[in-house]
Amino acid sequence: MFGLSQKELAILKKLSTPIKIQNYLDKMPINWEKRGETYMSVRRVLREGKMHCLEGAFLAAVALLLQGEKPLVMDLKTDGSDADHVVTLYKRNNRWGAISKTNHATLRFRDPVYKTLRELALSYFHEYFDNRTGKKMLISHSNVFNLKRFGTRWITAEEELFDIMEAIDDAPHFKIVPKKNIRFIRRADKMEKKAGSLIEWKKTNPRT
Repeated sequence: MFGLSQKELAILKKLSTPIKIQNYLDKMPINWEKRGETYMSVRRVLREGKMHCLEGAFLAAVALLLQGEKPLVMDLKTDGSDADHVVTLYKRNNRWGAISKTNHATLRFRDPVYKTLRELALSYFHEYFDNRTGKKMLISHSNVFNLKRFGTRWITAEEELFDIMEAIDDAPHFKIVPKKNIRFIRRADKMEKKAGSLIEWKKTNPRT
């Protein structure tokens, strides 16, 4: 199925709900890309035992696909002072939620309570800031992006998936903050920056 081995399918089929998928992502170390930039397929992630947000989004998407759901992701774009963030989308009773691989305390799983994608994207706005300056960085979000357009390459490819990353990045995005309101945005304060400094996986971890 989708070019996956029986061993790979056995792992992924156990991830039968968004919560189980998120729990699995949380247990896997962050990919610090110590040997250079990577965009690994699900097969490579399972083999390497580490992932960053886009790689985690691929894994979450194929787990949902195996449960008969669409492999949908959404890109959260920053002002360039930090990396974008990609989450996997799911719906329950006509409400959106998100599965998210992150090393930070706040850019994580979202329960299915959001009526629109904009509502979901806005839930990440306040905590998506530069921890040095406190500047809020989230500027836009993409529409639903269906990974099926790339066949199964994102599931089993051995090469880096730069083209898929670029396609997600180049997709139409919708602004978060009205231009006239940018000057009213407050920077994160000392306490918020302290909370924002919490990370789950350190670069010194030999597994990453």
